[in-house]
Amino acid sequence: MCNIWSNWKYSFISKQKKMKEFVKLTENNAIGTIEFFHPQSNALPGNILAELAHTIELAGKDNSIKVIILKSAGDRAFCAGASFDELIAIDNENTGKEFFSGFANVINAARKCPKFIIGRVQGKAVGGGVGMASATDYCFATKFASAKLSELAIGIGPFVVGPAVERKIGTSAFCAMTINANKWFDANWAKEKGLYNEVFDLADEMDNEIQKLATTLSQSNPEAMLELKKVMWEGSENWDTILMERAERSGKLVLSEFTRNAIKKFKTK
Repeated sequence: MCNIWSNWKYSFISKQKKMKEFVKLTENNAIGTIEFFHPQSNALPGNILAELAHTIELAGKDNSIKVIILKSAGDRAFCAGASFDELIAIDNENTGKEFFSGFANVINAARKCPKFIIGRVQGKAVGGGVGMASATDYCFATKFASAKLSELAIGIGPFVVGPAVERKIGTSAFCAMTINANKWFDANWAKEKGLYNEVFDLADEMDNEIQKLATTLSQSNPEAMLELKKVMWEGSENWDTILMERAERSGKLVLSEFTRNAIKKFKTK
């Protein structure tokens, strides 16, 4: 869940630089679209995490919405994971647990949502961004959507997002991403392992296919989709407890001298 972009630089266009962070929900023809943005490569500070979890819950309860698309703004950065500014500001275990529980709340909101969630990953995903992609039910991506679980590089681990990622890509691939924390795994690798269901060269092509699937699902039997989602997420019933325990573990590790020094080092890059 860490904002580590070594050997890669991304510049937002001037308009995006002036944009303020947001989470918004729109509905069109029974398709709900949840979009989020943060000027730091779509990083996830605590307020964005809380708003995402709340918005997913709202969309799930909205009877006019039959299917949900989860996306971020911008071109080549889907999500940079945890906000370094907030990580470095954590000064006690309770604050640490509270911050990391934000990721737990988003994942739990997505898995408990009674509607299918389609993921749109247009660019690179780091840490918590990989967790968000894993929490969707069907995920589209572009060839630019490389993924990295960079937590170990700063002395913590992908504890909170781990169950969701492992559920999607399997234990072996999850271990590979966790241990090789400085490696970008390309979009085709991620598709082979199951993180992404479809990968496209161009975002426009991806968006056309997303619209087709969302339209089809919006006209499908809601009861059948609900029952299917329950089956798909069987075995995750204890995640409310497990992910909070994982958040507590992360909250302790982020206070270590190693981690604090590592975060400061990456912030100065």
